[in-house]
Amino acid sequence: MTQLDLTGLATRPSQVWNAVRLVPLVRDEPVEDLRLSAQLYGDGAGLVEVDPRHAYISYIPHGFVATWTGDGTPAAAYGTQLSADGTSAPAATMGLRFHRRMARRQAKDRLRFLPMHLALEGYLALHFGGPTVAWEEWSQRAIRQGLSPRVEEAYAGAEVRGLADALRIFEIHPNQCGVMVYVADALASAFAVPHPDDYRALHPTLLRDLYGELIHHYATLMPPVADFQARIPDARIRSLAHLRTAVVEQEHRWTHFHAKNMATGLLAQAYTWQSVHRMGRFTLSRFMPPFRPKQENHIGEAITDDRGRIAYLKTFRLSENQVRRGHLLSRLAANDWHLASTAADLGVDEAQLGLRLESAGFGFLLRQDVLDGYRKQQGRTRAG
Repeated sequence: MTQLDLTGLATRPSQVWNAVRLVPLVRDEPVEDLRLSAQLYGDGAGLVEVDPRHAYISYIPHGFVATWTGDGTPAAAYGTQLSADGTSAPAATMGLRFHRRMARRQAKDRLRFLPMHLALEGYLALHFGGPTVAWEEWSQRAIRQGLSPRVEEAYAGAEVRGLADALRIFEIHPNQCGVMVYVADALASAFAVPHPDDYRALHPTLLRDLYGELIHHYATLMPPVADFQARIPDARIRSLAHLRTAVVEQEHRWTHFHAKNMATGLLAQAYTWQSVHRMGRFTLSRFMPPFRPKQENHIGEAITDDRGRIAYLKTFRLSENQVRRGHLLSRLAANDWHLASTAADLGVDEAQLGLRLESAGFGFLLRQDVLDGYRKQQGRTRAG
């Protein structure tokens, strides 16, 4: 397990609109030999084929196309065209509805993948096969079908109050290659791309992305957040050089404050990484947290270079219920799906664990008579 390293990306002072705070991410040196562009899919409804026997229906507003070079020379974003007046014209939209796999090579140096679906598929497939040992408590459905189907809910960015206005009016920095989105100062998502031109093209896709239940509720219910304003004492300033130095100091203080306070829930965690696809000197991966209840947990996907530096990043903050489900499944798998051993590991009795599984939406995994027995046992415990 390794932490998320944002080396090469620096933060700039945040911009605030009501409860939404956007923190720009800039690069001193863009990644020239990897470029990202978008393929739009109309209304966002799509069927994803995982393999010849498995598929699922999901919200798929767009895909990303990664283009890279093998010799380190600059790459051009796929679909880029030059109009007669020299301005960049957007890539044509594609009315696709059926998608084969999360990541699919379109050419030797081009890969199409579905943003956030790599990460979400990893979460939904968490111990998807169900019990590895046919203990007597598990239902026949659990043994035969595992956790099929798994369903999770999220909100499109257009449903997050204030996000559309924030993305429309906030300044994009010259070297901006990403952004960290906060709602009521809870980190909703981190997004980074290789090149400033990619970010300008993909900035509107943030409104089409998925955001968790907590973020939607915070945007609807929480009051505006305070803006962090830099204050430079007049007595220290005697020249433009002094002013320039003071501004740099303030930027460093903001960067330190952001990393140590606001983003610590994302950056201080150790993640389990899974490689999905190699692209020359780059690797497309997804990562998952250790699922610690009552703490901030993010899933995500990234493209890293041969030195482990982030070229592309997209994260999704899990709700407490999603964290609880991930935690329960992880502890069950760690104990070979033995209920008594898992209950002891969690510091509860077997009946409490069974009812936790039911509360988390996994009651169908247990035999009905076993679940009824757990309810009676807990009823007697409360009565006593």
